[in-house]
Amino acid sequence: MATSSPVVVRVPATSANLGPGFDSLGLALTLYDEIEAVLHDDVPGSPNARGVVVAVEGEGAGELDLGDGHLIVKAMRATFDRAGVPQPRGIRLRCLNRIPHARGLGSSSAAICAGILAARALAAPEMTDDEVFALATEMEGHPDNVAPCLSGGLTIAWTELSGTPRKLKLSPHGGVRPVVLVPGTRLSTETARGLLPKDVPHADAAANAGRAALLIAALTQRPESEVLLAATEDRLHQAYRAPAMPGTADLVKRLRVAGVPAVVSGAGPTVLAFGTTDTHDLIASEVGNDWHIQPLDVDRSGATVQFPRHADASSTFRE
Repeated sequence: MATSSPVVVRVPATSANLGPGFDSLGLALTLYDEIEAVLHDDVPGSPNARGVVVAVEGEGAGELDLGDGHLIVKAMRATFDRAGVPQPRGIRLRCLNRIPHARGLGSSSAAICAGILAARALAAPEMTDDEVFALATEMEGHPDNVAPCLSGGLTIAWTELSGTPRKLKLSPHGGVRPVVLVPGTRLSTETARGLLPKDVPHADAAANAGRAALLIAALTQRPESEVLLAATEDRLHQAYRAPAMPGTADLVKRLRVAGVPAVVSGAGPTVLAFGTTDTHDLIASEVGNDWHIQPLDVDRSGATVQFPRHADASSTFRE
């Protein structure tokens, strides 16, 4: 039996849109899922065969598929196929999940990126970073979460006319202090996206374009609350999605009235606020007991890959 050395991949949570940057802006956060993956050649049906074995701790334990239906396994198999590598007879996967599921913090993007990076490290080293990003975008459906998950920091993602996804990484100002407010309820991205209209008023699109430009300047140069409050105004998606998450919409409104820059994180229902020493007490007073308040920082490195048995063989996703 041939068994690979294990690879450990750490992937950050992400918040997409950031208010006006619908399907284009994303921020990596210091909350991580970690996986350990091993390939082996046990023959299915033999006494020693284990096939695909997945163990999950933390988020999703007792809920997720523990075989080929697991999203990380699907991403690994998609990577082997894309790279022209034979599928292994067996995959052993251990997952430590900290990113809440179906809350708008990029849990599916994290799983997809983790699977692709693990498969590349184990069997497809010729796969380029651009190919990793393209496959992750293809599997996720849009690039705004996978871009910061892979690269870290603040990212702008777009798709060329040819269909090729692209991204640009920026470094947020050290004063940017994200706070995520996580409810107990879940909401699927498909449900939230299904509420969006096919067309929006030209004035709303123009307003969002200006706010998105201001937001980039605010996050990289002037992260004062009053500037971020103006920069995070949105007219393209949050109001349309409000019926699916009234508690989220109400909290965002109350925080903003109180002067706290707050937006829906991704498709929701988590709220992302930008805290300062002046706004932390305001956030706590508005949230109440139904939300978990978690101050975080900006992850600036993105996904990392390590081979624990070979201390010198580690890498981060290159920009």
